Amino acid sequence: MRLHDLKNVPGARKARKRVGRGEGSGAGKTSGRGNKGQHSRAGSHWRPTFEGGQMPLIRRMPKVGFKPPTRVEFLAVNVGNLQAFGAGAVVDVAALRSAGLVKGPAGTKVKILGTGDLSVKLAVKADAFSASAKAKIEAAGGSCETVA
Repeated sequence: MRLHDLKNVPGARKARKRVGRGEGSGAGKTSGRGNKGQHSRAGSHWRPTFEGGQMPLIRRMPKVGFKPPTRVEFLAVNVGNLQAFGAGAVVDVAALRSAGLVKGPAGTKVKILGTGDLSVKLAVKADAFSASAKAKIEAAGGSCETVA
């Protein structure tokens, strides 16, 4: 097979519509543009989003709030949930994920919050701690380490 032997599949190439070539062609006289009006004239143009003067969709949508691009989001874990770990355990983000306490995209930071009680001595490593969580962990004899 050579390049000059290649042929298109029937129907793969469609001839362009030739307008303004007489009434018998089906696209004569007004050439498929209808009668009068903006779009019958040469040079007519309107935005793809134009809705004929109706209030555009982007202006009808509610615009609420603001999310700063530099915002750092944390996944929250309460101190009371750490009770599930055994005494003397080292609790880090990987341990929290394997225990099912942290569910979210990998690389998301984890913050320990102070809701609940803790009676087990733990070495907790997380991205951030609330003041009350830190106090409760240290009161139970554990330690808090912030990982960067």
